[in-house]
Amino acid sequence: MPSTALFPGFHPQHVNVAPGIEIHAIVGGSGPPLLLLHGHPQTHAIWHRVAPRLAQQFTVVACDLRGYGDSSKPPGDPDHGNYSKRSMALDALAVMRALGFDTFSVLAHDRGARVAHRLASDHPQHVSRMALLDIAPTLAMYAQTGEAFARAYWHWFFLIQPAPLPERLIEADPAAYVRDVMGRRSGGLDVFDPRALAEYARCLALPGAAHGLCEDYRAAAGIDLEHDRADRDRGLRLAMPLLVLWGKQGVVHRCFDPLKEWRAVADAVTGEALPCGHYIAEEAPDALLDHVLPFLTA
Repeated sequence: MPSTALFPGFHPQHVNVAPGIEIHAIVGGSGPPLLLLHGHPQTHAIWHRVAPRLAQQFTVVACDLRGYGDSSKPPGDPDHGNYSKRSMALDALAVMRALGFDTFSVLAHDRGARVAHRLASDHPQHVSRMALLDIAPTLAMYAQTGEAFARAYWHWFFLIQPAPLPERLIEADPAAYVRDVMGRRSGGLDVFDPRALAEYARCLALPGAAHGLCEDYRAAAGIDLEHDRADRDRGLRLAMPLLVLWGKQGVVHRCFDPLKEWRAVADAVTGEALPCGHYIAEEAPDALLDHVLPFLTA
């Protein structure tokens, strides 16, 4: 795959996780298994500045989420259930089990961190430790949405509009969507490797990619909230160690209290803000590794 140059020593894998659904991943390194999940509007390529170092101590598996990258992009269901975080978490679990890993740690950013949250909620016996980057729980973020957040995270409300309006607008110029969404964050575009930006643009231009991206957000605003409310109502809490990191220059830091919100749903939460914006793995890879490596090896 075109991202291979960003990950020397890693090799691609294609795992059939359900009928008609194939998940693309790259695998490298040796040691305990570590699953990496990316965010919007990106692919596994977000990890290129940290994966080589992680691979010195872990068997690193970096997946493209369903609907993203080179993974399958099925049409959405009427209730968007096949893009629910529950479905996407099952994808990730199937990949790890196909590779021979029944229990593993997770490092996840943005949308991938929402998938990781659901994975840890539904399948806690498979997740030993989890590090989540620049999010608060989905239910808390929607419940506390105010004007400042809505203006900054406008794409949350654009992407959930009924098909095909947002799809049509993204498909008109996928590369511009990538540049505009990512470049208007605090770090601008200069923080990204041009090869990674080209990979994000390539993948968003693939057939079905804009639809998959929108379905991810439609699910988050509907069926995912139903699942989260059900967990809340039955008092479900995460028991595994949880590290929460977020960008001090980002919207999550300005609009939410990540530690407070994660401690409302998990028992063993540590974390802090890092000196960067939203794209932690690309903006502040050394700071990320300084926090993640001691956590994952504790």
